[in-house]
Amino acid sequence: MRISILIVYDTNGGNCHDMAKAIASGVESVSGAESVVRRTPKVSLTTEATDPAVPDSGAPYVDLNDLEGVDGLILGGPTHFGNFSASLKYFLDSTTAHWLSGTLVGKPAAVFTSTGSLHGGQEATLLSAHVPMLHHGMLIVGLPYTSPDLMRTQHGGTPYGASHHSGESGNNPLDPIESALCQQLGSRVATIASRLKVSGPE
Repeated sequence: MRISILIVYDTNGGNCHDMAKAIASGVESVSGAESVVRRTPKVSLTTEATDPAVPDSGAPYVDLNDLEGVDGLILGGPTHFGNFSASLKYFLDSTTAHWLSGTLVGKPAAVFTSTGSLHGGQEATLLSAHVPMLHHGMLIVGLPYTSPDLMRTQHGGTPYGASHHSGESGNNPLDPIESALCQQLGSRVATIASRLKVSGPE
């Protein structure tokens, strides 16, 4: 039985792209699971400006049709003042038709983020990102403390989702524990989605 997990991200310096790749590897470590990685286009500051149809780098842009038929959703991006970036919020605000039709009801969801400072609002961002998932009737998946990496991390990683401390310059790469926690988050969502699919609809 195949399951599909959609990973949607925004990124500024590439850190959340790296997190999405690590999460995707965790998804694909689960038998029968595939990851579909997409990014959100930036929200323009002017009404005339538009992004090219294909991004210069990273994953293809997300389309609302990508939500159809997925078995789980993982959403992430940089923290902006204790919340997700405008492009991720715009994407979520565009999902009203899926909310009305119940497309995502009963499916697992998880979130991830990256910040320049160690206490830059990671947990506030992750917790606030759970709210629209709950409005969609999704099942929130976090990282339990049965993972010893949560106690060992010196940078990113929370029970509310995966996180990364990129540093003031934004150049800090994912450290091994942050990467492991990203992989564990992807694996947990895929495993739960697989079990839910076996058990049938709610």
